[in-house]
Amino acid sequence: MNHPSLTIPTRFTHGGLIIPRTASGDGSEVVGDPCIVHDEAIGGYRMFLFFAPPGHGQAICRSKTAVGPGQWELAGPLVFTNPAAATDGTTHKPYVVQEAHRPNHPALIKGRYCLVSVGHTPGGTHKYIHRAWATALAGPWMWEAEPLIPVGGPADFDGKHTDAVSGFYFPERDEIVYYYMGYPLTAQPRIHSPFGNAQGVAVQKTGAPHVVRHGEYLAPSPRAGHWASGWLGGMQLLPGRTHRWIGLLNASPTAPDPGLRASWTEEPAPSLGGFAWCDEEFPIANWHFADRPIAWLDELPAEALANGEGTNLWRHHLLLLPDGRQAIFYNSGYYGKEQLYMIWADG
Repeated sequence: MNHPSLTIPTRFTHGGLIIPRTASGDGSEVVGDPCIVHDEAIGGYRMFLFFAPPGHGQAICRSKTAVGPGQWELAGPLVFTNPAAATDGTTHKPYVVQEAHRPNHPALIKGRYCLVSVGHTPGGTHKYIHRAWATALAGPWMWEAEPLIPVGGPADFDGKHTDAVSGFYFPERDEIVYYYMGYPLTAQPRIHSPFGNAQGVAVQKTGAPHVVRHGEYLAPSPRAGHWASGWLGGMQLLPGRTHRWIGLLNASPTAPDPGLRASWTEEPAPSLGGFAWCDEEFPIANWHFADRPIAWLDELPAEALANGEGTNLWRHHLLLLPDGRQAIFYNSGYYGKEQLYMIWADG
């Protein structure tokens, strides 16, 4: 079977505001961290979101070609059959495991779909990754009893949190690859940004009781001032043409300062979207950053600024349409007050 492949795009057109946040109370609502998959049950797409409160939500688009402003309708929070199985009863940043070779196609593994998400230990001390299953993308989802990827040891790159997970199924290996954001508890031996979040990877044979952790596969760039030299966010895997694999992620040139106590200490502005690439057959090592981000903040056009973009361009997700067009969705705004936007990749 021929599968689609992509090159790293270099030109982009802003598509506008897709889903605004609905501010109430303290105004800390977030709409973002999108994950979009084909949902044949509705003849279009289902988007899984970090939607706070309660931390998770979904939106649907009933067209396979029109995916811009006005095309998405909110469909409420995700439904779980056993919500108490999450350690503190909450979850956020849900991501449906997709076929590695077919962008945006949810993996149907032995008749079920797989969802990975981020929970908190009691008291919110640590974030960890857990997993749920469902026979339909609309749910209901059932949590597994044990965490999928808990935090690592105190000296590890993920000793404080495991976060912002994505998952990709390789049917030829019958394995799922999980990429995730690791927050260190202690300084890491790096040239730059010893407290910066890195990307880690874990692999699991379907049916196996535990993942096999392969550690850090992409750390902050050692080049100070590089768009990804401070910290790294969640990544989407895409099959490549010039390179075997392409990664779409968010990152920052600003190194975290553990002496600060603000809510954004671990992810200081600016967050920027950008690409990485890998030429390995199995993409769990030897990744490289693109030279520049999709856009620096001072390159945002006036219409994007007028729409509320700025400060941060958070987690990015590419939707490949049947006609080959590429729509990239991301949240933007000050920490905790983000809305969902999109751009078109023009080539």
